[in-house]
Amino acid sequence: MKLIFFAFTIYLKLFAVNSLIYENSPYLQQHAHNPVNWYAYNQKSLKKAKKEHKLIFLSIGYSTCHWCHVMAEESFENTKIAKLLNDGYVAIKVDREEMPHIDSYYQQLYLKRHKHSGGWPLNVILDENMNAFYIQTYIPPTFMYNHEGMDTLLPRLSHEYKNHIDKIREKVKQFKLKMSTKTDKKPQKKVTTELIFSDLQKEYDSLYFGFSKRAKFPQAPKIELLLTLAKLGEKKAQNMAFDMLDAMALKGLYDDVDGGFFRYCVDSAWEIPHFEKMLYNQAELINVYVKAYKSDPKKLYKDVVKETIDMVNSHFEKNGLFLSASSADSNNHEGEYFTFTEQEIQKALKNTPNADEIESAYELDFANFKSQYHLVNHKAKRVKGFKKFIKNLKEFRKHKKYPFIDTKIITSWNAMMIEALYRASYFDKKQIKTAEYHLNRLLKHHYKNGILYHQSILGKEASKVALLEDYSSLVTALITAYEFTYNKRDLHLAVELMDKSIKKFYKDGIWYLNEDGLHVKADLRDKYYTSALAKTLQNLFKLSSLKDNLYFKNIALKSFKALYIDNFADTPATDIALLMREFPVISLKHSKKMLNRYRKKIDMIEYPFIVTKVDNSGLFLACKSEACFAYSKNFLHVKELIEKIGN
Repeated sequence: MKLIFFAFTIYLKLFAVNSLIYENSPYLQQHAHNPVNWYAYNQKSLKKAKKEHKLIFLSIGYSTCHWCHVMAEESFENTKIAKLLNDGYVAIKVDREEMPHIDSYYQQLYLKRHKHSGGWPLNVILDENMNAFYIQTYIPPTFMYNHEGMDTLLPRLSHEYKNHIDKIREKVKQFKLKMSTKTDKKPQKKVTTELIFSDLQKEYDSLYFGFSKRAKFPQAPKIELLLTLAKLGEKKAQNMAFDMLDAMALKGLYDDVDGGFFRYCVDSAWEIPHFEKMLYNQAELINVYVKAYKSDPKKLYKDVVKETIDMVNSHFEKNGLFLSASSADSNNHEGEYFTFTEQEIQKALKNTPNADEIESAYELDFANFKSQYHLVNHKAKRVKGFKKFIKNLKEFRKHKKYPFIDTKIITSWNAMMIEALYRASYFDKKQIKTAEYHLNRLLKHHYKNGILYHQSILGKEASKVALLEDYSSLVTALITAYEFTYNKRDLHLAVELMDKSIKKFYKDGIWYLNEDGLHVKADLRDKYYTSALAKTLQNLFKLSSLKDNLYFKNIALKSFKALYIDNFADTPATDIALLMREFPVISLKHSKKMLNRYRKKIDMIEYPFIVTKVDNSGLFLACKSEACFAYSKNFLHVKELIEKIGN
């Protein structure tokens, strides 16, 4: 009998197939052969739960998520747990990169329920009417980590729903009560740099640098805010940003061998990462390293930008478009591609000058990741012999299997990378042409017949309509493109897309992430990347100044009336938008020739909110959205008047 059951289990694992087999998402495809009867998120799936009077097990993740893989192996490939899901639930899988608005909605619920941020996988149990009453990230197969396992949780809740529905209704009631809790704290009528900086200081780790005392995330929007505050007089903010940037570039978050940043570090000292690489991290961090270099021209920052772009071009770029992410795992082992054996380390050192100095800097006398070595520099800079050591290690990687790459092409993330390439032209002017090429490719594939699309899969047509994040990131990229090329098309298209964004996502003073189905209010918090709403607000102020009108600015001002902020440290990109309300975005104008000639001098102006625009008056003009306030043939004179605004 045991032999028959074993054979049946193997059969299910090899030949089982569910409805996800018809989906394009690489993440959903990863679960298409689970013994779980998974369904994609759509009205048909939701109606099925209501028709059969079953609970809904909603599981959200993405294809390169390590803990999603762990839970899949432990639970979703487990035939016993699969049977529990199939018997008592309608099981629905969501790719959070395909439907970020669905993910955002339930991440906001998780935050309110647990009082701290969630993550992935995110698992929600709902009644047939879509009322949530249980929400958790990773759930073990059996009781462990002080958490109930899937083996008892699933039958217990299913039994209650069938036989004691009042218990479930009470859970729903209590859940809704917690979800409806609102804060009374609103943005101050006048936001000051001191108030914002104070909140950031409270959460800053002055020992290891960065934010939080546990896992460390790069949090580019916070670095952007620190550098902005520094230009408005908070000079301590600049040192905090530099310390954090140094730690991220030198320690374990950064891949010294291939270049580029991992998604986050599991420890407070930036030593051991989760080895996923996300396109959005590369893009947003390139921007802040370029910005930091302008104030502190460290060779390290310039090298990191170049190496990161090279990594993206090597692994993520396909036919002028950028793929979304690479996994942490190779051959089902976390970090296998990125780490080295003791033998590999010793061979690399043997042929390297200054080997003793390198061994000391990287503390290579013991393994630091599952008997393997992950490079963590404990010095304040890259040591002598670094390049040769890395070149030797590259040879070992050539013989390793590169992790899985998700071939999803996401409009917002591509736009972020395009913006980063324009910014990186500070070091290499050729990047302007490269950025233009990628921008035109993205528009060709994802903006068709006046419709913007959220994503496509490599080699397939785009089909899912765009969300607020796609509009906001693309408008940002187009504004940036205009400032580097002064191509009128880019500014015109930025205005066109902003107008469409307002019509689609701005209703009765509230911004939403999507325009159909589950209407999800836009979140102010910058989670894994910059808040779409915060970026939209910033764009509104920039376009108001560039177009010399108050329409966009007034939309931004009205939007602030519906926003609530508990802690400025949670909303850095929104804080920048609030500062734009207090310190106006200045449009600095002159001829295209003169703006290009003075580009680096304009970058050095000690005022953070400047956009540039072509004007053929023969003077440097500095204008707010209402009117111009400075004009002169002398750049230094106009510079001084602009800088007075920030004092």
